[in-house]
Amino acid sequence: MKFRKPVKALTIFVLFLTLMLVFVKPATLALSQFLSKSDRADANILVIEGWLSYNDLKTATDEFISGKYDYIFTTGLKATTEYYNVNTDGYLIFYTSKLPEEPVSTIGVRARSELDGENSAHFNLWINDSLTSNFTADKRNRKYSVRWDGSPVDSIMIQFDNDIVGEFGDRNLFIKEVILNGNVSVPFLNNSIYDISELDNRNRIINNMNSNSELTAKRLLSMGVDSSKVIAIPGRKVMINRTLTSALAVRDWLKGSSIDVRGINIVSYGSHSRRTWMTFDRVLDKPVDVGVIALPDKRYTGPDGVAYMKTLRETIAYLYYSLILVPY
Repeated sequence: MKFRKPVKALTIFVLFLTLMLVFVKPATLALSQFLSKSDRADANILVIEGWLSYNDLKTATDEFISGKYDYIFTTGLKATTEYYNVNTDGYLIFYTSKLPEEPVSTIGVRARSELDGENSAHFNLWINDSLTSNFTADKRNRKYSVRWDGSPVDSIMIQFDNDIVGEFGDRNLFIKEVILNGNVSVPFLNNSIYDISELDNRNRIINNMNSNSELTAKRLLSMGVDSSKVIAIPGRKVMINRTLTSALAVRDWLKGSSIDVRGINIVSYGSHSRRTWMTFDRVLDKPVDVGVIALPDKRYTGPDGVAYMKTLRETIAYLYYSLILVPY
């Protein structure tokens, strides 16, 4: 008896899923392990990629101390980003020097969330040290507003209070600006400071940086790392080949430096680590020994499909970089 078409289609689909489970998942796991493998060098320089989370920067700081490195280099591209990435609980405090001459009637916050739905970022809006309102942001760029009675505004503060990393991803809040009376924009850059975790001025960052490398350096300093040991090396602004651009910036900076480099270890994320390691190893002048420290990428520990796509993208990127690095 011939299969009816729906039954035949269902059978083919089940066979396809079975093959995926039998062959693709083990292959993906093997590739992920290859791309995420750590291999330390005997090094006196620690390089940190500028897009690591705050908690992973703590891990990198521990590595710096226990490994007895001489310096930390932070990498990242030159860019005046529109949004400030609030990637841990804390308080973003805006200066009020740009207040309009007329009384303030509305106060808005331009913001968005990294995640959506039940995993959206939540923030409280404080005005003059009083909790005025609270909002749950979504992934769209939106303005969240409250009315004000026209009395003087001495301080505006945004408190991010539900940071977490899990199988669903990394819950972050992005803040662009405060908007007064609907038309007076106060952007975060050069107009705000960020108190990490607690409002106590102990871990405070002044937002006057123009690259991820500078922001990461400031965060390391807020963790107590000696400022004489932290060097931010921003790369030029590009849209593609950003890892290569960062490596070239480090190479060019070292050419003009008197620092004695015995070896370099690079701190990166998960399956991206192999590409970073290969790039720095090819680009940096020999005989510098280059190693890699791959931190677990907690953003991709959820459903198998998400991890598979991440591994697939990084595998393609690794092969692509193998080609563009041939001249080095």
